[in-house]
Amino acid sequence: MRKTQPWSPDLKPVVTPEPDVERGLAPEAPREGQTYTGESVLVRYVNLVKLPHTVFALPFALLGVVFASSAQAVTAVTVVLVAVAFTAARFCAMGFNRIVDRDLDAKNPRTLGRELPTGRLSVAAAGTAAAAGAAVFVSSAAMLNRLCLLLSPLALLWICGYSYSKRFTSWSHLWLGGALAIAPVGGYLAVAGRWSEPWWTLLALAAAVATWVAGFDVFYALQDEAFDREQGLRSAVVRLGQGPAILLAKLGHGLTITLLFLVGVGANLGPVYYLGVAAAAGLLVWEHQLVRPGDLSRLDAAFFMMNGVISIVVFLGALGDRVL
Repeated sequence: MRKTQPWSPDLKPVVTPEPDVERGLAPEAPREGQTYTGESVLVRYVNLVKLPHTVFALPFALLGVVFASSAQAVTAVTVVLVAVAFTAARFCAMGFNRIVDRDLDAKNPRTLGRELPTGRLSVAAAGTAAAAGAAVFVSSAAMLNRLCLLLSPLALLWICGYSYSKRFTSWSHLWLGGALAIAPVGGYLAVAGRWSEPWWTLLALAAAVATWVAGFDVFYALQDEAFDREQGLRSAVVRLGQGPAILLAKLGHGLTITLLFLVGVGANLGPVYYLGVAAAAGLLVWEHQLVRPGDLSRLDAAFFMMNGVISIVVFLGALGDRVL
């Protein structure tokens, strides 16, 4: 796996090579970080949506399942359906995002090696895959319960709508956070079939996930500040500058930890859960020490990988508490 250098206004323009018509790809184009080498159709689809990242996002949905276990017994079938529904929804949203952003991706040196700009996959192929993901998501929701089925189109509308948000709002980070916040709510409703008691517990969990994801998306946007300004795209980094945007991310993550502790109170969780939250807080503090205004040298693949580890730590804390 090769790392792509962060975009800089000092870098010379990169000319996207002509796609290889016979093979459907442009091997000279640099690959984005955290993707797999290889030119099989499977690898192309995996890279299109960064499928392995599902492992780091899935704990959000499973957190909802764990919290609902106090109100309703959880079956293996339900867990599998929640995992399938979440994976399919993410596949649909990521595929749709790649289609919407394909022209921008072709201009950005950080992303011009993605499957659509290079021709490794066609727009039609990506669209078919995204539509299949949507169909699997709705079908899985229908097999869970009627409430999940009724809410599934709204969930798809929100998560796909994110792809356009940076064109008209500086707070697309919160939109993305809200998209991932659907996961724990969906996981809970899949098991319980109704809203939580007390009512604010599930709301606090959703808000915790939203602020968590939004904060990390601000970090992600730091890489593209110059490019976004040039293209007229919006983000908190473009609007506020690096220093205030990083501070905003710190405040958001502080709120995340506070909300997670409140969720533990509302869900009557014990010390194992709080230990997981405390560990996540420690990892967040460490990560925030790595990024400073004007110094993004440590904002690399390992940094973003650790964010996924944090979600797993919190989930395992909640699961361990329920089991023990």
